Amino acid sequence: MIHPLHYRLCVADPAAHYFDVTLSIQALTPGPLTLRLPCWIPGSYLLREFARHIVSLHAQADGANLAVTKIDKHSWTLDPGQARRLEIHYRVYAFDLSVRGAYLDLERGFFNGSSVFLEVAGRADEPVSVEIAAPEHPACADWKLVTSLPRLGRAARHGFGRFCADNYAELIDHPVEMAQLDLVRFTAGGVPHEIAVSGQHRGDLKRLARDVKAVCEWQIRLFGAPPPFTRYVFLLYVGQDIYGGLEHRASTALMADRAALPAEGEEAPSKAYQDLLGLFSHEYFHAWNVKRIAPAVFTPHDLYQENYTRLLWAFEGVTSYYDDLALARSGVISAEQYLKRLSDTLTAVERTPGQYVQNLEDASFDAWIKYYRQDENSPNSLVSYYTKGALVALCLDLLIRRDTRGARSLDDVMRALWQRWLADGQGVAEAEWEAIASQISGLDLSDFFDRALRSVEPLPLAELLASVGVTLSHSSGDSQAPTLGVKTERDPLGWKIKCAYQDGPAQQAGLSGGDVLIALDGLRIHDLDAMLARYQAGEQLSVHAFRRERLLHVNITLQARPHDHCALAFEPERVKGWLSTQG
Repeated sequence: MIHPLHYRLCVADPAAHYFDVTLSIQALTPGPLTLRLPCWIPGSYLLREFARHIVSLHAQADGANLAVTKIDKHSWTLDPGQARRLEIHYRVYAFDLSVRGAYLDLERGFFNGSSVFLEVAGRADEPVSVEIAAPEHPACADWKLVTSLPRLGRAARHGFGRFCADNYAELIDHPVEMAQLDLVRFTAGGVPHEIAVSGQHRGDLKRLARDVKAVCEWQIRLFGAPPPFTRYVFLLYVGQDIYGGLEHRASTALMADRAALPAEGEEAPSKAYQDLLGLFSHEYFHAWNVKRIAPAVFTPHDLYQENYTRLLWAFEGVTSYYDDLALARSGVISAEQYLKRLSDTLTAVERTPGQYVQNLEDASFDAWIKYYRQDENSPNSLVSYYTKGALVALCLDLLIRRDTRGARSLDDVMRALWQRWLADGQGVAEAEWEAIASQISGLDLSDFFDRALRSVEPLPLAELLASVGVTLSHSSGDSQAPTLGVKTERDPLGWKIKCAYQDGPAQQAGLSGGDVLIALDGLRIHDLDAMLARYQAGEQLSVHAFRRERLLHVNITLQARPHDHCALAFEPERVKGWLSTQG
């Protein structure tokens, strides 16, 4: 079946990273037509201007060439007159190695529909069909194709062919991976799940599938079966020094270091493997919390301008709380391993001066201009709605448990939000999330939310953790060396400052992010921490650094390392009620 709106995508030139797309339009109405490509992709709150990757575009009406006029950065207009059939031919450059765009080379192809499929303005609610043609290049002969996009007609499970979507929003919400793929499958909540892995690796995918299955089953139990999809696909690309994920309605696109996959025979999960499982867990939880339960301003998304909300802390932060919690409650990691991961989150927030500058509602609202556009001063001026949002969710969960004597928890709030969505499919208004939490818990939570979301006051972490038998302590960490008050990374010339922390010794002396430290007291820096360990807090030392091509010389008075390293000790019996599989 060919729909009145039909797309055909071809692997045109993988060596040059080009997809070719043809959009065929029938059932035309008189008058001009507008075509446009989204400016951003849901789940990643930055205008990315995907139309900049369209390198050529032309049209034919009933086989004759037709003039096309570009009218703004993402839109084109044309007038097919009395034509019965219109074809738009365009080429897309695809070399974005991320989960947000499109990528093509001789080893793999990947795309989100928001990067390659033009929308026909005014016809976004119509069903569409898509043909993804098998690549002709010999290097791609062994490629398989995996997507959660529904197939049209009979076709090989992982073959190229025809697909369909009920509307444009659905069309662009099913990413596509094509490559030589390793595949593992499992069933969770009565629904088939599949993990498709591209990229060279030697990981134990059976172990991965077993652990991810346990996490998925726990999340389905949390919200209640059945899950909101009939099939789910994890698309995982493994490479070197990469990490990321982006949620979709029945799938997720993931990227990770190949070393994060579990090795054959590996018993205890490594830190890197725990991080990978947390990524799987995070994006899967979004199938409920963001893809269905969502801010009202996202229902529907306006993909051509910013969609402002102060609720990202509730959708990314709450999800970030549950991603690791699900690992513990499903039995994939131990309580001790979970609390170590939680202590790492606490430390990350503690080491961010911006937590005392920006509150969480502002962090959510300004994501479009700040969180995804960070610079060398960002740690001093902003806070992550992911990490601090997770700590707010932690506090809220423990507060409800404590003050209801275990009768209610954040789990009940999430289930209520889910049942509300099932009942009416409506988005959550800006003040509504807090009202629902208070209603379900039976508590007046207004003071807590004012403190946690609309102020920069410290969260009551120690007292709430103590209520479940967990003790929070602070120290300077493993190193007793004094500090320059900088975050650094290796540089061919020495040590590059990524951030000079607010009111730290380096900033007070005039050093900034981007400067490269090359010498302390006239000696070239090989190992910065080892050199600083020879000094005491309060001592002054001479520092040479480059700011671009200019050599700087400053004197810095060292400070004691702050007590910003967090550790958690726990009483095993007391944390069971919180971390057990029942939650």
